[in-house]
Amino acid sequence: MPAQMPPENTPDVRQRILDAALRLMAEHGFMELSQPKVAKAAGVRQSHLTYYFPTRADLLKGVAVHSIETLLSSLRAGPAAGGALTPEGFARFVGEALADKRRARVMLGLIVSSDEDREIKRFLREFVERVRENLAAVASLLGRAPDPAAIAAFHMLLVGATILNVARDDAVSRQECAQIAQMAVDTFLIGAAPAPAQERQRRTK
Repeated sequence: MPAQMPPENTPDVRQRILDAALRLMAEHGFMELSQPKVAKAAGVRQSHLTYYFPTRADLLKGVAVHSIETLLSSLRAGPAAGGALTPEGFARFVGEALADKRRARVMLGLIVSSDEDREIKRFLREFVERVRENLAAVASLLGRAPDPAAIAAFHMLLVGATILNVARDDAVSRQECAQIAQMAVDTFLIGAAPAPAQERQRRTK
């Protein structure tokens, strides 16, 4: 059987699929994330979607990674443009991310699916480690060196806040996201020990 050829404009098609999936999750929730609906929303053939994401689980995993990469790109944009990363700026960034229902719905979908799919469970374990590595890197850029327990507490607090925001979905919950973000940064990142100078230099290279 001949190998399946990738669709034309490969990066653009994959990006459109992931962006469309995130929009559907935000507007309609996890149950709307089906391959036919995502293909239609992205304006691509379903065969193109299944080339990149053969199963619904593959699509969910792709959306999860895409959402985090998008967040990290936004976070890096400030320092790359000459702006310093500050605790206050990072707290605002985190608060806005927590109030974004798309990412919470992606994670909830993966968690539900992981009960029946060991591959998704394995993916989630690796995904959690990847997120925490990035949080540790941000802490170092802020001049702090929190231990793994502080990073885990920071991460778990944020996950709880964003899930509760989806459950309540009102102005009060969104305001609490901003407050929790500031509290988490102050407690688990800024309250940690300063990073050694050589470690800060290595992280910024």
